[in-house]
Amino acid sequence: MLAAFVPIWLLTGLGWLTGRRGLLGAEAERVLGGFVLHLAMPAALFTALSRSRLSFHPDALGAFAVGTTLTMVLGFLLCAGPLRRGPGEATIGAMAAGYVNSANLGIPVALHVLGDVAFLTEVLLFQVLVVTPVILVLLDRATGQALRPGRLASMPLRNPVIAGLALGALSSALHRPAPQWLAGPLELLGQAAVPTALVALGLSLTTAGPRSTGAGGEVVALCGLKLLVQPALAGLAGWAVGLDRAELLAVVVCAALPTAQNTWVYATGYAQGELVARRTVLASTGLSMVTLAVAGWLLAG
Repeated sequence: MLAAFVPIWLLTGLGWLTGRRGLLGAEAERVLGGFVLHLAMPAALFTALSRSRLSFHPDALGAFAVGTTLTMVLGFLLCAGPLRRGPGEATIGAMAAGYVNSANLGIPVALHVLGDVAFLTEVLLFQVLVVTPVILVLLDRATGQALRPGRLASMPLRNPVIAGLALGALSSALHRPAPQWLAGPLELLGQAAVPTALVALGLSLTTAGPRSTGAGGEVVALCGLKLLVQPALAGLAGWAVGLDRAELLAVVVCAALPTAQNTWVYATGYAQGELVARRTVLASTGLSMVTLAVAGWLLAG
């Protein structure tokens, strides 16, 4: 099982070294991240799903949802209580504690560790269709903005990763594969998704952010919730409903993914907890290289 993480470590390390040496310029992380999000990852998802038999794992997704919900509630209470953050910052804290990086890191991990992206697509849909609207509603209320139902309803249509996922699932459900003139280029483009995403991840670990003397303890606590508490709760929920070893591995590995970069995006957009969000994304991403490997090793059979 640990061997499955070697390509992840090596490519992430290559990205980190590239960033430290400045080989690709100051905009490399943004450009590579945009390439992955808008082109390569949607193509990879479409190719993988269009060639797979669709399945749904209600017990496994339920266990993941329980772990996510409880962890985000704990993150919110921690920030709103002992840390005395306002509702907006507490919402960002909850997101930092429980919203996983299901695309840029989740897809490489799923392919190399789990062998496919079937369960990860369920996680991705759960976060986009259920968790994200709740977060945006809370942020709108906390910042005094009017609720925007149109934006919430159109979110899946504006997300290229969701578009690739949906089209791939539709192709599989209808048993209508894409014609070869289209499937071939999409497969070739999708093959660039995993290595590019991991190199971009390594680049992100070299990005220097603003310093603050008051955010260290909060970042440590949120990373602990994200990387330790969330997978533990999801694993306990999965064990309680009788998941088999393979399903339990998928649930725990997905729950152990680091904080999604969308946390920082929303924090910046609403001007709520930007520093803590950024530092939690970076810290949890670096530490997850260890915690993911440990989770995979413990549950491998």
